[in-house]
Amino acid sequence: MLLDEKWPVLGRHEQAAGWLQVWSDLGRAPRTIDAYARGLAEYLEMCERENVDPLTANRAHIAVYVRELTSRPSRRGANVVSIDSGSGLANATIQQRLVPVRLFYDFLMEDGQRDSNPVGRGRYTPGRRHRGGHERGLVPRLTKMPWIPAEQQWLDILAVAAAEPVRNRVMLALAYDAALRREELCSLRTDDLDPAHRTLRVRAETTKNRLERVVPYSAPTGVLLSGYLAHRATVSRARGPLFLSESRRNHAQPLSLWTWSKVVRRIALAADVPRFSTHTTRHLCLTDLARMGWELHAIATFAGHRHTDSTLTYIHLSGRDLADKLSRGMEQIHGWRVQMLARLGEQATGTVAL
Repeated sequence: MLLDEKWPVLGRHEQAAGWLQVWSDLGRAPRTIDAYARGLAEYLEMCERENVDPLTANRAHIAVYVRELTSRPSRRGANVVSIDSGSGLANATIQQRLVPVRLFYDFLMEDGQRDSNPVGRGRYTPGRRHRGGHERGLVPRLTKMPWIPAEQQWLDILAVAAAEPVRNRVMLALAYDAALRREELCSLRTDDLDPAHRTLRVRAETTKNRLERVVPYSAPTGVLLSGYLAHRATVSRARGPLFLSESRRNHAQPLSLWTWSKVVRRIALAADVPRFSTHTTRHLCLTDLARMGWELHAIATFAGHRHTDSTLTYIHLSGRDLADKLSRGMEQIHGWRVQMLARLGEQATGTVAL
């Protein structure tokens, strides 16, 4: 397994390599396998440093791993991850690191090598302590809204992007128009486009949850795309990946995810909007759709969400529900006050009649 070469510790633990092979044989996405391998490798490395046999590790050993994660510096600077740290990996990253460890111990239990899972399921719900079947997670889960740029920040991003090559400009435009994830964008092929109807097909194998969808893009993006296709023909006339590298080293090769991340990072820093990332355009588009009054299921279909729970985030972020409730509440209050004023008029009339 190539993962053994990337993380040698996996090769030193037969059960770990076997577990990853099972997931691979089941057809899980390569990026999922890679993420699981990384998380499990980091845990196994901790076990080796602490002289702990992962097969007999208990809750206390898992806690040591959690403490290690919460004290590890983040590449992007300080981030709140535990009550007392104030710095380290993001809460969501720590949750992601624990997932493969929990699944690995599930595998060992199913295989009869353990009686319990030291990670637990993390199904604790605040306010329901006395109900059976709930268990507090090892790390409190912080639910944070996605960040989206303010209008001026978005304009600053576009001002910098305007000086970029046509490929980068059309990628940014499509990323917003179609609410594309990074892998969905970079994996687009020439035959995924339907310029006549200004739609593109997002293939199932490139998506996070294996749901294919067809999404539209705007007329201005269509003009940009037409210009890029003419430019692309000067790089390669072959059908296939839509976005190609133009560097000397990888000329006419498919553009990698990492190259696109570097492009977006460069634009973000030049615009002085460092929080802008390859996923920001997706967050912004879905929030805008919610602001425009799109129904929940329509947004979910557009985004490629399997469940509407994920879509609700953008409804909340748009503030639409709260604004509607406030508006309805104010209408009721206003109506009540008008009624009261009307009664004052009635009373005044009655006084005159006396």
